[in-house]
Amino acid sequence: VQLVESGGGSVQPGGSLRLSCTASGSSYATLCMGWFRQAPGKEREGVATIYNGGGRTAYADSVKGRFTISQDNAKNTVFLQMSSLQPEDTAMYHCAAVPSPYSAMCPGVVYEYHYWGQGTQVTVS
Repeated sequence: VQLVESGGGSVQPGGSLRLSCTASGSSYATLCMGWFRQAPGKEREGVATIYNGGGRTAYADSVKGRFTISQDNAKNTVFLQMSSLQPEDTAMYHCAAVPSPYSAMCPGVVYEYHYWGQGTQVTVS
């Protein structure tokens, strides 16, 4: 599975951005897709996940109410709409995927995901 992110950039506090992740090469019927982020000097952390078989979503507490993950299955694309951005949201944002043939509950931890994109930088200042 190949993942390509886009949509990052620089924004002022309180602003919004929408990230996109397009997947290709998947032969799996259902996937968990996730957005993770890594700030300089910090570990990569989960932001939001979505199960592409039914749309079940989950969010990190730090982004609940501000970020929304969604999907367009016809285009094999997952989005992360980010609003009310704060400087602490500054990070490299990565899209990730893992096959999920049996469960709609997607993992939120880095090591569970098999496929990763190169990332897109988000800077809030």
